[in-house]
Amino acid sequence: MKYITVNPGASLSVQMHHHRSEHWIIITGTALVRKGEEEFMLSENQSVFIPVGTIHALANPGKIPLELIEVQSGSYFGEDDIVRFEDKYGRC
Repeated sequence: MKYITVNPGASLSVQMHHHRSEHWIIITGTALVRKGEEEFMLSENQSVFIPVGTIHALANPGKIPLELIEVQSGSYFGEDDIVRFEDKYGRC
């Protein structure tokens, strides 16, 4: 389980995982979620499930910090299970 803060205007990389799924629960703020080919907004007290193998991304289009809890489930949780497709921090 991780507590994640995404600053206004910031985003996480476009990625997928081979061995774990993720469940994101929004605590405060607004999230722009990419899940496969879908894009949609989530706000406080809403959540989304990201299945294993699904390309996904998260951005904060709002004016306040986005805070969420990420619950991971699966057979392996190592950082080397992250396959990045786009990353503004040069980690692809």
